[in-house]
Amino acid sequence: MASDYSVGNARLELIEGDITRIPVDAIVNAANSALAGGGGVDGAIHRAGGPEIMQELDGIRARIKSCPPGDAVVTGAGRLPAKFVFHTVGPVYRGGQHQEALLLRRCYETCLQLAEERAVSTISFPSISTGVYGYPLEEAAAIAVDAVVNHLRSPGSTIQRVLLVQFGSQAQKIYLDAVTQTLSGRPPAAKPESAGKHSV
Repeated sequence: MASDYSVGNARLELIEGDITRIPVDAIVNAANSALAGGGGVDGAIHRAGGPEIMQELDGIRARIKSCPPGDAVVTGAGRLPAKFVFHTVGPVYRGGQHQEALLLRRCYETCLQLAEERAVSTISFPSISTGVYGYPLEEAAAIAVDAVVNHLRSPGSTIQRVLLVQFGSQAQKIYLDAVTQTLSGRPPAAKPESAGKHSV
């Protein structure tokens, strides 16, 4: 199931499916600070992409030791249908009182900036921090959609397509609601968003 919207000069697409199977220029990975692989999306990306992604991360880790929440590092994509993987570290949710919203938003903004710097036309995001890191899905979806919409509306953005990929119909519905609210200008619990085939 997919829905797409016109935002600025680009397309925003919501897709329910497996992020490792969708061809794009850059896939965003929900990594951990140690850049050491893990479960969920992180594990799926490493399994599908093969060992060369971790080999690159080993070299990066030797230089920077760890990646703080909100930041990202870049590797090749191995066997994935992409050119790059942007490994970003989302915040662990601790009640929303420890800059979680700011850090989560920064994950999306950082990866979108990396995409611009590398002339990436298409980029896919998972739902960052909503797995074992415990970020409430409705709030995370609102932040994700608002960050992406703001970037695509900004002058000079050359990204052509942003895909927000959800695993499961419940998450897809929440993201659709988030897009609808954002595009209609109605502020929600953390940042707006909602659904449909719209032009902005």
